[in-house]
Amino acid sequence: MKDFSMSQYWWCFVIAAVVCYFIGCFNFAVLISHFKKKDIRNIGSGNPGTMNMMRSFGLKIGILNFLCDALKGGLPVLIAYFIFKDYCFAGTNVCVADFARYFCGMFVVIGHIFPVTMKFKGGKGIASTLGLFWFSLACEKWWFIFIGLGLLVLVLVYIALYEWGSMGSLLGVSVFSIWQAVIFYLRYAEALAQGYVIACFMLLIAINLLTWIAHHKNIYKLLGGEEHRTSIKKMINKKIKKSKQ
Repeated sequence: MKDFSMSQYWWCFVIAAVVCYFIGCFNFAVLISHFKKKDIRNIGSGNPGTMNMMRSFGLKIGILNFLCDALKGGLPVLIAYFIFKDYCFAGTNVCVADFARYFCGMFVVIGHIFPVTMKFKGGKGIASTLGLFWFSLACEKWWFIFIGLGLLVLVLVYIALYEWGSMGSLLGVSVFSIWQAVIFYLRYAEALAQGYVIACFMLLIAINLLTWIAHHKNIYKLLGGEEHRTSIKKMINKKIKKSKQ
């Protein structure tokens, strides 16, 4: 492994933060809804994200939007991993890629939730966050991609059974975070007090806080029994009826 001096190459992370932020600012829900001659910000809950797209335009459009946002969160993470995977922070055994992929992912999520292109009123970042974790964990072991896919399916099953889209999504993000945190703990068990190791854990916490805080209104509504339900069964039945007409 090659040494990476943060004091010498700090500017790499400044550039990465700016680029990833503006990647996050690109909102697929708004783009796709415009192709449908509508603006998702004026429909349903008004949130330009996957759940509102699914409720407003159906399951197929919702899945398309999810995949686009997941790729938006995942591809910068993957690029960061391959750029820095052969480097360790100087004087430590901490892989730069462990920090860089979540650093880049965090700024994509920030850009999605607070996009300067939409007056800082964006989506809630769930699809992008799930995508960044899915891709990040696949960097650990290639076959983790299938476990991650299984977890995403479980999130979908939870939403199908209980119809609480926001809660199912937040639980998925939390499980992904715990999974990565356990890997970091085992990898750096003898250096948990090292600054860069702490920074890796802080990034995981920060990404979770961003998505949970972005959903604070949903959480209040859930507690009050007023949250919008996402019925996948109704969407499928509606699609079947349309196909028969």
